[in-house]
Amino acid sequence: MAKFLRSGKVVIVLQGRYAGKKAVIVKNFDEGTQERPYPHAIVAGIERYPLKVTKAMDKKKVAARSHVKPFIKVVNYSHLMPTRYSLELEDIKAAITGETFQEPTQRNAAKKAVRASLQKRYVAGKNKWFFTKLRF
Repeated sequence: MAKFLRSGKVVIVLQGRYAGKKAVIVKNFDEGTQERPYPHAIVAGIERYPLKVTKAMDKKKVAARSHVKPFIKVVNYSHLMPTRYSLELEDIKAAITGETFQEPTQRNAAKKAVRASLQKRYVAGKNKWFFTKLRF
């Protein structure tokens, strides 16, 4: 089925709590697994986008408005809409594994790693479209 849904592809989540949010595919399962027999992907996305920053703001205010709140989720392919964008995500891949979803402490640790990676990327000015709120 969906051969274009590969790791690194930026997608938009269409259903559920994070509907309308941008995410990036970390790991995909085209054939499904034992516990999830449908095609799905592990995605890491932005739950709360950073706020607008202007030149007049001081460093403290810029730092406060540049926070990114991430989410990590397993999503069915039918609830994802691919975009033309992609992200390189070596550090995010290392933080998220199949065992991340076993207990809440592992999930929180993975979220912190994803937050650090995304925040660093946002402050550097890379992938601007990914960090802007989807307007529709």
